[in-house]
This record gives sequence, C-alpha cells and structure tokens, in this order.
Amino acid sequence: MDIRQSCSPGETRGFDTTQLRTNYLIEDLFRAGEVSMTYSHLDRTVVGGVVPQAKPLLLKSEKQIGSPGFLDRREIGVVNIGGEGRVTADGTDYDLAWTDALYLPMGTADVAFSSTDAANPARFYFVSTPAHATHKAQKITADDAILLDLGTQSDANVRKLRQYIHPEVCASCQLVMGVTLIEDGSVWNTMPCHTHDRRSEAYLYFDMQPKTRVIHLMGEPQETRHLVVGNEQAILSPGWSIHSGCGTGRYGFVWSMAGDNQDFTDMDFVDMGDLR
Repeated sequence: MDIRQSCSPGETRGFDTTQLRTNYLIEDLFRAGEVSMTYSHLDRTVVGGVVPQAKPLLLKSEKQIGSPGFLDRREIGVVNIGGEGRVTADGTDYDLAWTDALYLPMGTADVAFSSTDAANPARFYFVSTPAHATHKAQKITADDAILLDLGTQSDANVRKLRQYIHPEVCASCQLVMGVTLIEDGSVWNTMPCHTHDRRSEAYLYFDMQPKTRVIHLMGEPQETRHLVVGNEQAILSPGWSIHSGCGTGRYGFVWSMAGDNQDFTDMDFVDMGDLR
C-alpha cells in the first residue's frame, strides 16, 4: 500500500514537477490481476484500483487500516470503468456495468471482485473512508443517480454530473461520490473553480484516448500549480486547493469527497479575476 502524507500550502508552493506528482498524483492505479491501494492522510482516504482476470480478487486489510477486516471501521464506494464485472459482498452478488456504482457499509466482512469476461476485464475504482455507523449496501446505476446538466458551449464546459453516493440517493457516513462526463466539443471541468476547506477530494480521470491529457489545476487560488494527467490516473486534492482541469480530448472523471459534511454545495467559489 502506497502512503501519501498531507502537505501544507507552504510546502506545495516550493514543489517542482516531480514533487507535485509524487505527493498528489496516483499514476499506476490499475494493474492486471491485482488490487492496488494508496492510503492518503487527507481524511484517511484510501484510493484503489482492481482489475480481476480469470480469478476473483479479494479486498484485504493492510497494516495501515489497523483492523482485521478492511471494512471493520470503514465504508467504501466502487465504480466500474471497464468491462462488465461483479462485486460479491458477504454472499450477495452485485453486477456492475460501465459507470455503475456500489456502496458497501462498515461491517461488510468479505468482498470479492470478478470480471464477466477476462479478455475485457472490469476495472473497479474504489474510495474508502472511515465510518462510524452501518448503512445499507446499495447498487446505484447512472439512471439511479441525481443528474445535473452543467456548463455552456460558449464556455466549452458542457458536462453531465451524476451524484451516486449522495444523501438523497444512498446513505453513507461521510463518503460522497459521483461521475462527471464531459460532452464532445467541451474541454473544461469544474470551472469557475472553488475550494472547500471542510472536505478533501479525489479525482480519477478516465474514458480518455491514449494520447489525450488533462491539465489539472491545483494549489491555492493565488498560487496555482498544474499536473499533466493521463488516462486512469487519480489526483488527491486537499481542502485548501482548487481542483479543475482542461483536456485535449474526450474524458470523464470520478469524484469523491470526505470530511466534515456531505453538503455538495458547500463550496467557496473563486472569482476568475482572483486566480494567479
């Protein structure tokens, strides 16, 4: 399990490209036949990727989790961005197609990931956060999610944002999770940008062509930095940082938040004229 420490705004101002990528970018998230995990000290969030092939893969605890079972004191959200697959949780099967999601609560003992077709494997992305109560396990499809049509063509940011793990859709302790897909001909996401010091966030960029890149903007509004991000790479975003991006082609991203509240609109917007 990779470990990422929290970094202050003061430290981050002095980071070069390598240091920015080392601290905030997860590059090698999906490995065939493996469960890959990164433990971030931003709200103790675990970000993972699972690519099952011929055999199912099990979700196992690690030393950093601090409990015998991975979900003894945690909850988890899973989104499939690959071929059709199945998550089996305590004997119950949940079949997940592309962009289907699954919420599993604290106390879930046994979790296994499998692919319907090993030649076109599922690619399960998951985010796990500490939990204090047990809620109901729930599969959420794109049709089940809350759909928000955002942006304008004149601003090149038309996008569809779907809220999957959200208080009005699926109860959770602190995890909020969803998927945003950028419309053809648009390039920007989350612009105008914002911060939310009460919550940290993670972005997984996906649905990109091999040569497509997203220029992800981060940092304090008056001290912005950038990361060049490829397909199926994830960004860790502290509460003090903006999180926005512009792509060279089609892309989408899975977003997740953890922290003090689950109020999606709890954002501190940044005026475009204040960005530096």
